[in-house]
Amino acid sequence: MFRHRGSSRTFTDNFRLAAFLSFTSGIVNICGVLAVGILTTNVTGHFAFFAQNMIAKKYLIGVEYLLFILVFLLGSFVSNFLAEYFIAKKQKAPHNAAILLEIFTLLFLASASVGGIDTEKYTYPIATVMLFAMGIQNSLVTKVSNSIVRTTHLTGLFTDLGIELSQLFFYKDNEQRSMLRRSIGLRLGIIFFFFLGCVLGGVAYMSFQLKTLYLAALVVAVALVYDNFVIAVYKFRKRFK
Repeated sequence: MFRHRGSSRTFTDNFRLAAFLSFTSGIVNICGVLAVGILTTNVTGHFAFFAQNMIAKKYLIGVEYLLFILVFLLGSFVSNFLAEYFIAKKQKAPHNAAILLEIFTLLFLASASVGGIDTEKYTYPIATVMLFAMGIQNSLVTKVSNSIVRTTHLTGLFTDLGIELSQLFFYKDNEQRSMLRRSIGLRLGIIFFFFLGCVLGGVAYMSFQLKTLYLAALVVAVALVYDNFVIAVYKFRKRFK
């Protein structure tokens, strides 16, 4: 899932990556909406709210939305900085540090809510932590998949899906149609698992509130453990061939 980059990646690599992390994004997305009424997996709408409040001279609120945007940017920056650093060090798993940071961030917020947390009082800190985690993930997935997989928002996915569905009417070459169907399948998979994460995360939130983020952290942890297990098995087989 994480170990292959660029042209060495297969459809299966990308689909597994999409399944695990779009499901995580769905959980974080619904938790953000239910807990603090803020979208925490993308920043598109925050630009509009920033502009709206600045025009209305509500500068403090406007700055808060600007902070959301910058924190998402910071998460993306930190994620890729860590990846580039460990790539330069020729580490075989250069993305592990960013993945672990995302897990830690989600665990931190889930643990902070164990004793009960006033979501109205801490609305903006909660949203900020979630946006930082999703900035990490969005950068990580984009880097690993060479921009093929996006897991934190669906606008571009639905655009690409619409384009590719229309191309089915015009692409006649068997190889082209096969590649197109695989791409459509990947996008539908991302949408499905994001939606599934939203639904199951919403159901869990009714009972566990922000502790539901333990589930999001667990999913990312399972993806990391699975990937490193596959690497270990591959090395073991190669050694004894």
